[in-house]
Amino acid sequence: MYMKNIFRTGLISLMALFVFTGCDPEERDGHSLGRAPQESDLNFTINSTDNANVFTLVDTSTYPGIAVWDLGNGVTTKGSSVKAEYPFAGEYTIMMTLYTEGGSVAITKEITVAQDDMSLLDTPLYNALTGGAANLEGKTWVFDQYHDGHFGVGPELDDEGNPATSPGWWPCPANGKDLTSLYKQEFTFIQVGVEFIWTNNDSIYTNEPGWNALGNPPALENPGGQDDYDVYYVPKDRYTFILNENDKTLTLSDGAFFGHYAGTSRYEIITLTENELYVRCASTVENENYWYYRFIPKELNVKPEVPLRGVALAENFENETPNINFEGEDMGDHFSLYYQNPLPLPINTSSRVCLYDKSEALYMNLSYTASNYKFDLTEINKVRMLVYLPGGNTYTTGKLQPQVAVKLQNSDQGDNAWETQTEIVKTDLDTDKWVELEFDFSSVSDREDYDKIVIQFGGEGHDGTGIFYLDDFSFDK
Repeated sequence: MYMKNIFRTGLISLMALFVFTGCDPEERDGHSLGRAPQESDLNFTINSTDNANVFTLVDTSTYPGIAVWDLGNGVTTKGSSVKAEYPFAGEYTIMMTLYTEGGSVAITKEITVAQDDMSLLDTPLYNALTGGAANLEGKTWVFDQYHDGHFGVGPELDDEGNPATSPGWWPCPANGKDLTSLYKQEFTFIQVGVEFIWTNNDSIYTNEPGWNALGNPPALENPGGQDDYDVYYVPKDRYTFILNENDKTLTLSDGAFFGHYAGTSRYEIITLTENELYVRCASTVENENYWYYRFIPKELNVKPEVPLRGVALAENFENETPNINFEGEDMGDHFSLYYQNPLPLPINTSSRVCLYDKSEALYMNLSYTASNYKFDLTEINKVRMLVYLPGGNTYTTGKLQPQVAVKLQNSDQGDNAWETQTEIVKTDLDTDKWVELEFDFSSVSDREDYDKIVIQFGGEGHDGTGIFYLDDFSFDK
């Protein structure tokens, strides 16, 4: 693309020029505000090297400026002298744009490369992406679905002003998009012919801005997928790709994209090794959003084996360091796992209890998640506890309720864990006394995906507040 008249004359354009090019001080020597350059001021030479597919390009313009090159092979670079490599035979148009304080202008020259030289693709990045020239079937990559952060959205820059390297706004948890078509996408890169093959079972995943930009294609049987859209989309049989090792970018041809539509085919490479392809792209359908994608070779995308364990749990809240790592979500300021018993009378004369402070949050709770195992519910499937519901709480129809719910969930689903849950609710509980409760989950003893226990006082979906107490928690036979 010709880049003409990007900068106007004047001090403001002069500053913009230096920010854009990032030029060194010596590159500015001899510059002064003046006339815009003319094509007649520009020239460059194409010099042969020992390799017939490699050339040295030298700016010989009579007007001072900064040369930016489009080598005609998908590579752009900057400098008064640059190296141009052409692995494949063909005719290429080289464009040099000279940026000066008075403006910019471009000239082009043609070059013919007589034969292929695959040795120019024998580089660490090309070999990591494709498996090398000897791998005629190419290398297939898929989303690294079983690890956190394989997909997500974040800003362009981190807090220090450097290019961000992770989806800081929302990282997708492991397997967090399993109900969508995202994990059906397969991407094969073949070094010989720089071929790119995309297999997707005729569907892609996108959000509403992307869906609109695509022209609202038909939604599939699960419209909306998880939060967004699975839509019908058939890729071409073959694409090509450009791996720019100078600026670490990967560009797919003919509008191809990595299975999630963000309006672009150009991706910045964060990491590219034998076992990891981690890229990001600037969405063209959403303002300021950068999407992050981490891929691994298809054969390595194996669901981790998480063992089933029948582990009995117990917590009496007598010690400042609890036995069970309970976590409070959106609790009020008074929440404490080590609080003086407000009513040390039978059936609970212990000194310390858990104070559960329900804030105005709609879906707050207390939870425990097992580490590196799933619950074996064959025998251990009952949650027991003592609870105390003060009568001074304001219990109102549609808001705070005198009740306790216990839920078993699959934490692999992250924020969507609630979709997997089995819930037992004890309602209309007595107030101003300790009450013993049992939650029997034997009806789901065949489930092998649960690893999280959620405790919720007072109901959910409302902003009613209240104080509750919990003691002698157990998860046992």
